[in-house]
Amino acid sequence: MTVKLTIFDCDGVLVDSEIIACRVDAEELSRLGFDITPEIVARRFIGSATKTMLATLRAESSIPIPADFHRHLSARVAQALAVDLAPVPGVRAILDDLAGATCVASNSTLPRIKKSLRITGLYDYFSPHFFSGADHVDNPKPAPDIYRHAARAMAVDPADCLVVEDTGTGVRAAVAAGMRVIGFTGASHNMAGSGDRLLAAGAAMVVETMAQLGPLLPRRQA
Repeated sequence: MTVKLTIFDCDGVLVDSEIIACRVDAEELSRLGFDITPEIVARRFIGSATKTMLATLRAESSIPIPADFHRHLSARVAQALAVDLAPVPGVRAILDDLAGATCVASNSTLPRIKKSLRITGLYDYFSPHFFSGADHVDNPKPAPDIYRHAARAMAVDPADCLVVEDTGTGVRAAVAAGMRVIGFTGASHNMAGSGDRLLAAGAAMVVETMAQLGPLLPRRQA
């Protein structure tokens, strides 16, 4: 296929943040009285927007969630990321060699996307092309809205876009937007069967490392 735009999810693809966020989410939700672990958060909610996770938990339980809990949780995650966040191993080499247009499309808020990429030294690879499912569209992934928005903003047909995603939620969103997707399972949070779940969601293929991903992307050397 012709690739005119390479779109990266952020958390779990560019930055190794999901394992940190799941830990903090579980800690704070446990303080409210939920019987939840980082593993449960990872299995059920990775790839979903925080507001979606909280809405699901509200619907399932009688445990009250304070009105300002979303803001509190976001602040706690931000504190943890500032200390522990690192880029996914090998990602800089991939980005150094990448040809053509590129952008980030994530369910995270725009401030979190920018802060995460600044902390890990990846910001300049994408600036100013950051697109947030929380801030730029009404419906986050698995709706296709953020991927369609990114394609329109970058003036590229969805059929000419290649997406790198680490969750079934994100894969379904990109496929629904008419884009080809490569599943990535190289971040710390991935569990057994992650690749199979990405394929079932519609990924064209799955890679386990950035070294495997590189030859599949448009490359300067090519």
